[in-house]
Amino acid sequence: MDLMLEGKRAIVTGGSRGIGKAIARQLAREGCDVAIGARSEGPLKAAAEELSKETGRKFVPLTVDTMDLNSIKAFVKAAADALGGVEIVVNCAARVGGAQGTIETLDEQEILHDFEEKAIGYLRVAREAIPYMKQAGWGRIINISGLAGRAPGTNLSGGARNAATVVLTKAWANALGKYNITANAIYPGLTVTERTYDNLEQQAKTENKTVEELKQALDERTLLKHATTSEDIAYFAAFLASPLSIGMTGEAIAVSGGSSTDVHY
Repeated sequence: MDLMLEGKRAIVTGGSRGIGKAIARQLAREGCDVAIGARSEGPLKAAAEELSKETGRKFVPLTVDTMDLNSIKAFVKAAADALGGVEIVVNCAARVGGAQGTIETLDEQEILHDFEEKAIGYLRVAREAIPYMKQAGWGRIINISGLAGRAPGTNLSGGARNAATVVLTKAWANALGKYNITANAIYPGLTVTERTYDNLEQQAKTENKTVEELKQALDERTLLKHATTSEDIAYFAAFLASPLSIGMTGEAIAVSGGSSTDVHY
């Protein structure tokens, strides 16, 4: 299927590794030029070089601190200048898991950090990109939330920040539809990324097993016998970024291999 993304311009925050990097790669495979943002310049430049060689598309590595409004403003402007505009924004920059703790143990400064980084950071990036989308006559905003937004357990911050991200997404969809701009959120569950393999390598040494054995055990514990990967998330994100996804906006979709026991009507 041709996703009609040839020549489109995309911004991906958190694009130096993990889900963000996988999405940036898939968008480029579909024909997008991509600006990727992250805090650390070294990994960011390495990722951009790798992905550009792999896909043949233009990658622009730009440092950004999503806790800093001025940094976000500079990042989006530099991305738009380098790419000649912006039509797609993927918000993926947030610390994995967020602050740990229950209502009795959580440091409230940590939950404020989570909200500023994820909910407010996402908002600021999208807001700065909207004028470029209006100029282009269409746009796609994709927010990477997290399954804790539906099933938080006792983890207060992870659930709250992800649920807030979904509410923001719906409000943006309601406000921006008249400009042919959609906004959707993805709920990843436990996702296999480079970080997973780093952990498996350490576990393999401790348990005297191979990484392959441990990865197979992960797969076996899932409904589909396939642990969801960052690439799986990326395939769906690329569809949401496509003009073909015009029938979807304001939605939050789980891409978690059926790991959630919830039913949503």
